[in-house]
Amino acid sequence: MFNSLSDRLTATFKNLRGKGRLSEADVDATIREIRRALLDADVALPVVRAFTGRIRERALSEEVSGALNPGQQVVKIVNEELVGILGGQTRRLTFAKRPPTVIMLAGLQGAGKTTLAGKLAHWLKSEGHRPMLVAADLQRPNAVGQLQIVGERAGAVVYAPEPGNGVGDPVKVATDAIDVAKSKLHDVVIVDTAGRLGIDEELMQQAADIRAAVNPDEVLFVIDAMIGQDAVTTAEAFLQGVDFTGVVLSKLDGDSRGGAALSVAEVTGKPIMFASTGESMTDFEPFHPDRMADRILDMGDILTLIEQAEKNFDEKETAKLQKKFESGEDFDLNDFLTQMAGLRKMGSMKKMLGMMPGMSQYKDQIENFDEREVDRVEAIVRSMTPYERSNPKVLNGSRRARIAKGAGTTVTAVNQLMERFTQAQKLMRGMGRGGGMPGMPGMGGMPGMGGLPGGGGPNRKKKAAGKKKGRKAGQSGNPAKRAEQAQAAQDRKAGKTKDPVGSAFGGVDLGGDEDFDLAKLPKGFGGMFPGGKK
Repeated sequence: MFNSLSDRLTATFKNLRGKGRLSEADVDATIREIRRALLDADVALPVVRAFTGRIRERALSEEVSGALNPGQQVVKIVNEELVGILGGQTRRLTFAKRPPTVIMLAGLQGAGKTTLAGKLAHWLKSEGHRPMLVAADLQRPNAVGQLQIVGERAGAVVYAPEPGNGVGDPVKVATDAIDVAKSKLHDVVIVDTAGRLGIDEELMQQAADIRAAVNPDEVLFVIDAMIGQDAVTTAEAFLQGVDFTGVVLSKLDGDSRGGAALSVAEVTGKPIMFASTGESMTDFEPFHPDRMADRILDMGDILTLIEQAEKNFDEKETAKLQKKFESGEDFDLNDFLTQMAGLRKMGSMKKMLGMMPGMSQYKDQIENFDEREVDRVEAIVRSMTPYERSNPKVLNGSRRARIAKGAGTTVTAVNQLMERFTQAQKLMRGMGRGGGMPGMPGMGGMPGMGGLPGGGGPNRKKKAAGKKKGRKAGQSGNPAKRAEQAQAAQDRKAGKTKDPVGSAFGGVDLGGDEDFDLAKLPKGFGGMFPGGKK
């Protein structure tokens, strides 16, 4: 999502690096590139003019001229203004003081309302609610049947007294649903209305009648994120006809250039509340303007990753793993499987990697990553006996050949996995001592991630090249640097320094105990890695 816009803005800001002072010409050139990027992303022209005008005014003020790093200050200004046009603050659902809370969905035909109704119900269930879906779309052929299928996938009850296909009164269905929800103790009612065109006065009036009859606590306008410039016209028509309270972006995982998201909130003054980012029921999340702005500017979205980890990693297993580390026991392949299960629940590896800061430079490698590699790695581990998983050191050649045959892969793939696992063990030992930056165990050199830091491609070639030149892997080609490395190794043997702690994403030394305190990690890392806060 927002790939095109993100790439353009990131390239624009590179030109500001290293400049001790920004001239008016520098600012104008930057604003010009930002304007082009926004227009290419289908952002509405009035929004672009207002946005770039505010940035130019702030960039030429003392706010930037007196900054130690003017380039970074401009990026900060753009980030703040992006948060502003995306809605400013995160807007939560408004729940009724007396249940049920009524949520009405409205939008164009084909915007994805029915599927989104199921995703919203699934999300509400995960938050501890008992939602009920209401089939009030009696216009579109088989809309009622589709909602029943979606409701079954979401695990939610569907109220569908009418067959639809042009038969039945949607206003009566919606009002009757409230009484049914009260009797069945459903605390949230989600009313799926018929898709309509903004110029269709009859259907727009029907939506207004449903709104008046059920008096919903929230009216969510569902809009296709790929609609581009038409988003403003459509949103204004629905705002006038139905008066929605919030916006939901659907199909944000498609070939979206971001125009709808960056236009609707600014033009209508209504907040974006949710975003649908895929076809799965779990590909649905609350919309956070600050986090989305960070994603657009390639600053990552670590908070969302932490929240997903908190939801998907088993607390008991995590506590058990933490006690294991505190007692000095080694991380074994059973623990590895537990971590893999948690990662699988978090969803697509591509999405998770895309949420990490600075990953736009690896966009092609991430896009080409084969999600099935996770299955292949798990197959290798599950082909081992319980004894082998608990004692990886016993894996000799014959055992590895048997494991490869059982997993339907090669001995080379098994060897590569064990190399990465050994690195992960070293990382976990360091974490047990309180040092080093946590990573995702064993995932760093996964096949298919060759271009990423720690991947199996370029880094392996560099190691091989180093060996050909008669030096050990990891040694510098610079003689002076090699001498420093040799001295550091002698100091470690003498106990003067601690072993460097690497990262599972490539063995990068991120400092020892004095540099990094696991206890200061944000809440949520404890659910993913031992040593963090819970």
